[in-house]
Amino acid sequence: MPRDRSTIIQAVDTALAIQEAELAETRMRQMLAVVSKTATGLGDIDQTFSLDRKYRLVFIRCHFSGSSGTAAFAISVDSAAGSAYDTCLFTITQAGTNKDVHLRIGQGDTGEPSAWTFQSDDGVRIQWTNPDSGNITWGLEVGLALAS
Repeated sequence: MPRDRSTIIQAVDTALAIQEAELAETRMRQMLAVVSKTATGLGDIDQTFSLDRKYRLVFIRCHFSGSSGTAAFAISVDSAAGSAYDTCLFTITQAGTNKDVHLRIGQGDTGEPSAWTFQSDDGVRIQWTNPDSGNITWGLEVGLALAS
């Protein structure tokens, strides 16, 4: 009887080890998958993006077209902890027609803790005041990926 129990326990341990390895591999694949979220418009940009789990910002792209004009393009955190914790993370001083935004967060900046990693209820907020509202159109794309 004890021999049967140890055989069963070994089989269960082996099955659990295999399952744990499969789960770890799945988590790694999820960490590499980037979710693209988009928004477009003619007025000011005031968009917030998030995921329902802890995540990291991978990239921001924004194309502008129409009449000329530039303005500051701000990236901030809309903190789930409240407005006292909202903070500007980065500002591009001149974004607009002929000055598109192409920001890619490098691997060196994604280690934890990182300013580019957010809790599930936090939002990445993008703001830009259109210098010629109605005459400059914009297309915004943000890449988000699950964080560990």
